[in-house]
Amino acid sequence: MTNYLIDAGDTDFTQIICSALDKRGVEWSILGDEGSVQTISKERHLIISETSKDCDVHSDTFETYLRSHKITKVFVLVASSENFAIRHKRNGAINYFYMPLDFSELSHVKSFYLNLFLEQFLVKHVNLPCDDPETADLVNLLCRVAGSNASVLINGPTGTGKEVVAKLLHAKSVRKDEAFIAVNCAAIPENMLESILFGHEKGAFTGALQSNVGLFRAAHSGTILLDEISEMPLTLQSKLLRVLQEKVVNPVGSTKEIEIDIRVLATTNRNMLEEIQANKFREDLFYRLNVFPVSTCALKSRPLDIPAIAAHLLTRNVSENGIPKVLSSEALKKLIQHEWPGNVRELDNVIQRAEILSYADEIGHADIIFDNELTLRPRNTIDALNSKIHAKVG
Repeated sequence: MTNYLIDAGDTDFTQIICSALDKRGVEWSILGDEGSVQTISKERHLIISETSKDCDVHSDTFETYLRSHKITKVFVLVASSENFAIRHKRNGAINYFYMPLDFSELSHVKSFYLNLFLEQFLVKHVNLPCDDPETADLVNLLCRVAGSNASVLINGPTGTGKEVVAKLLHAKSVRKDEAFIAVNCAAIPENMLESILFGHEKGAFTGALQSNVGLFRAAHSGTILLDEISEMPLTLQSKLLRVLQEKVVNPVGSTKEIEIDIRVLATTNRNMLEEIQANKFREDLFYRLNVFPVSTCALKSRPLDIPAIAAHLLTRNVSENGIPKVLSSEALKKLIQHEWPGNVRELDNVIQRAEILSYADEIGHADIIFDNELTLRPRNTIDALNSKIHAKVG
């Protein structure tokens, strides 16, 4: 079900917006396409360019037009030579976004502003911000895999968005309206992990003052994510294997097996074949989980994704009618040229730091301070921040 309608009055705008939504795996429909009416949800958002030939957003008849198409919100992109700005009208029903955006130009700046526009109406929609063709291919693959119940093992370096991939698989599946539960296998003590996953009966062990259904039963009909599965103790791996094979759980302290309907996703940052050879992971469990393997790549190998991810991070914590800060072309260039040893997690740190240090609406080159500048050269930490502090005091 989609609630995004695209007005096709401006051909260039329509092509670019639809392509950008496709890359993120977001469903859309062209306004007036009667063949897709049944796929549209009750909450309809109209995405439009001010240059559209079909809709005049300034006309007196526009409100009637919205009611006749049952449109609840309108997002208007206005190409502007001025700085980024947002204007809300009719209690937020119509939103104007003024952006220095030239559709004829291919650049990182264009990608940043285009994705910043997308973030204004995708903020609550599970999607994967991207602009790199290889990442877009991954999203397309995930949308296809989501339609099955096959177990998926997501492998990739730390901080590359493995949990986001898992959430997208759930959001695109028939289980999307059911529970999505993520459990970090490395963060739970070994003696507690079995009862937390599979549940326990009252009195099963010291401190078990009441029974607990466990996370697998809590996720019944939905999806469970076993994060960092390679950290799971060998003694528990055999029990997990039985759960996956028989689709039943046996709570600690009970002799009764309980059937479950669940999809299992798992993540790891390890080379699982090496883990198997070192007798740290069961080979049979690996093949049970690895029905469909998915890999996430380091951020430095997909620099075209950086403007899209940065736009997402800048929008994430902004209030409903707030205005996110933007990146200058120099700041964006600095981000793209960085190696990103910490991947997206490091980019998140850098963006949050820049938002704090920047006193203007635009984040400049000097506001971008990378993690290694603060950790590899700790004596220079104050030097890196000092100019900002003095600027504020002065």
